[in-house]
Amino acid sequence: DLSTVTAVAIDETSCRRGHNYLTIAADMDERKVVFVTEGKDAKTITHFAEYLAEHKAMPEQVRSVSIDMSPAFIKGVARQLPNARITFDKFHVVAHASTAVDQTRRIEQRTDPSLKGLRWKLLKDRDSLSDEGRADLDALIAQVATKRTPRAWLYREHLRDILERKQINVVSAMLKQWCTNVLRSKVEPMKDVARMIRRHFDGIVAWTQTRQTNGFIEALNGLFQAAKRKARGYTRFATMRTVLFLIAGKLDFTRINPQAA
Repeated sequence: DLSTVTAVAIDETSCRRGHNYLTIAADMDERKVVFVTEGKDAKTITHFAEYLAEHKAMPEQVRSVSIDMSPAFIKGVARQLPNARITFDKFHVVAHASTAVDQTRRIEQRTDPSLKGLRWKLLKDRDSLSDEGRADLDALIAQVATKRTPRAWLYREHLRDILERKQINVVSAMLKQWCTNVLRSKVEPMKDVARMIRRHFDGIVAWTQTRQTNGFIEALNGLFQAAKRKARGYTRFATMRTVLFLIAGKLDFTRINPQAA
């Protein structure tokens, strides 16, 4: 019975070697898996909508969906879950910015050997660094006027700060200005992040209100991969689906075993 499902997280996980995937949907209010299917294209969302209709629910009742920025998922949600507001997980957005920081460092260190050995200090949270690590990072940030890598780091930290705020109008205005500032800069990898944000602006800003992430379903992916390795790998879809429901489906076994309550 899925009649109460209104907030959903959707993500894919690899199921076999090569390009073989499962798409998983979770009820974010109940924090449980409700649907598993093969593939990761737009048809997986069609199958999910059909599954809802078969289980006392309607696609129109889904009001919020958190997904990654997969064009296939975006297309599928827009067509099959017409009332759902898409949320792009803040952590995915910041991860893109972290990748841009690292790309900037790699480009710049070709002509500036002093940047070698700083990768993890740039990617980790400053508060988690040792005293020596913070000192090295601060020394680099002090060179913001002459190096692009510290500028990229500052852009990422500013982006992180913006996405922590809770007033949607403030976040919207600040994010637009952030994109403008980055696109006027010479930090090329971060410009790609700004363009990505502009393409997916509404879904990124939606995080401010929904605070919905894919953290639960991504943690489930980790548990599934660990179970698969322990069992020397699952190969049949039916088996993999069963394992996912056993791990996080909150199944009710009382009908077949009253003592399971």
